Amino acid sequence: MDLSLAGDKKRPRRSSRARAPTTVGSFQHDILCIIFSLLDCFDLASCSVVCKSWSAIINNSKLLQLFYRKKWQTGLLGSSNRSKECPEESWKDYLEEMAVERHRLALQEGRIRVDHLRGHSVGGEQCRTKMGLLLTGVGDKIVGLVGTRICIWRQNGIRRIFPSHEGTFSKGLCMRYCDPEAVVGCEDGTVRVFDMYSRKCSQIIRAHEGPVKCLCLSDDQLILSGSSLGDVTLSALSSGERVVKLRSQDSSGIKTLCFNPCSHQVFAGTATGYGLCWDLRMGLLWKTRVSQNSVYSMQHQRNDASTLAVGGIDGVLRLLNQSTGEVISRCILDGYLSPSSQNTLGATQRTRGRRLSEDTTIDSILRSCRPPITCLAVGMKKVITTHNSKYIRIWKFD
Repeated sequence: MDLSLAGDKKRPRRSSRARAPTTVGSFQHDILCIIFSLLDCFDLASCSVVCKSWSAIINNSKLLQLFYRKKWQTGLLGSSNRSKECPEESWKDYLEEMAVERHRLALQEGRIRVDHLRGHSVGGEQCRTKMGLLLTGVGDKIVGLVGTRICIWRQNGIRRIFPSHEGTFSKGLCMRYCDPEAVVGCEDGTVRVFDMYSRKCSQIIRAHEGPVKCLCLSDDQLILSGSSLGDVTLSALSSGERVVKLRSQDSSGIKTLCFNPCSHQVFAGTATGYGLCWDLRMGLLWKTRVSQNSVYSMQHQRNDASTLAVGGIDGVLRLLNQSTGEVISRCILDGYLSPSSQNTLGATQRTRGRRLSEDTTIDSILRSCRPPITCLAVGMKKVITTHNSKYIRIWKFD
């Protein structure tokens, strides 16, 4: 089963209340500016994505920008930031850069807390995040792939099955959803694009000779697909034309893919534990043996070109340098979790994680501390993992 997030486009609601007088709005603006001035850059960047009004105040307030420029000049933002310029015209970019830098440092050096929560009554092996929500996204439905059927689950629990015509939809092995289209990788080597409104297959792309094992969609309408034969292809979603083919020289097969639009880099994990990186402008950058076993999932925080989270069959959460493929850190649970300690859905047990030293042998660690990571998703200073079990783990890096 594969899951993707779907968000409904809703019309803005008209407020029944009259607009507040300008003086009141100005007063609220000043109060928020005072509150925001007490925050550091990371928290300020987080506040800027809460709502449009907060984003406008933070990004457009000249007073707030001037205040932070003075803090930077006097070294109150920390010594690591003193070499960075903070011009007013790139204030928004500066906030984002500071947030990503804090995220990178937390993943590489921070303490690890783990929330172990029961999310399913049966095994769950996929996870997605969007706007701070896990699996459900910003809309009211989840689109999933089960065998040869695409299904839509709504928040009220009702499931609607997307019809598939006889002979046009072989078994699906992976899926990604980009409203209004569901892109399915199939056992026969094709990538099929389904329009969720017309409920028809709009395109069939012959991507590989072997089964399509994983998919990734870029913001500029590119479909990246990996096959069981070890190849990666890029196809245009609009035309269905194959743009480029990347060869891994690893016949074991591609198990996972992700794409970073900031660096134009494609990352792949193989069934034999290798991680690979291609720059679409330069070709293969690195190939590293990151694990002795299969790599199931790779992901990074949006706009982060430094750190890549990797999970696989050995259950160790690895953090890689995106530029070199070097393993920066290996993380597992610090201790044993009793399966009988949680009996209800949503119940959470908090524990700690620990980083392994370079000379630690993975096989010497209890399997209970490292169940296979079937899928992962990366958020700001956190990584969410699933393990083909009833439990979801949220790794928080401070």
